[in-house]
Amino acid sequence: MIGGGRGATGGSAGNDQLTAIVATILLVLLAVEGATLLNLESLLTVHVFVGMLLVPVVALKLGSTGWRMLRYYLGGEEYVRRGPPHIALRAVVAPLIVLSTTMLLATGIALVALIRTSGIVLGLHKASFAVWLGATGVHVLAHALKLPRMLRTRAPGSSLRIAAAVAAVTAGLSLAIATIPAADRLQDQVSARIGLEEH
Repeated sequence: MIGGGRGATGGSAGNDQLTAIVATILLVLLAVEGATLLNLESLLTVHVFVGMLLVPVVALKLGSTGWRMLRYYLGGEEYVRRGPPHIALRAVVAPLIVLSTTMLLATGIALVALIRTSGIVLGLHKASFAVWLGATGVHVLAHALKLPRMLRTRAPGSSLRIAAAVAAVTAGLSLAIATIPAADRLQDQVSARIGLEEH
């Protein structure tokens, strides 16, 4: 499904299409998540919901791009022929995205699990967001114009790739719904703190 070779999965072209499908979904979800930052105190529940929804989708995106890199370095003919990303994207931006994304999601999940709205975990969450924002901004600028072409890719297994994306979103929705009670408690903490500060 990720794109190991020709046939049912569509090879490297299929991998490109899966990456583009998931990237498009991520752009929409990240736009919503970014909008919540404009008024996080009152939109914290939405912020947490979308953040949890993102987890499986991000995992699928990391899987598809990681597979491409693995196949390239193992000498997969199609992947070698397509060539690697620019050296700066490979050596600097990609590792920063993987590390900061992992830290951002992990600390976000920890904050929800611990019902915390302050402390060292929140500090790490904010710091990883700053790194993630810079690295992801470069990544999006480097690849955004390729998305339409990649989405139109004709390769066997399109239905499998769409199913994988739908499954990731469905899993994310399930996770997000399951964490609504914890998100509501976080929202209550923030609202109570704001109420105290106003008196």
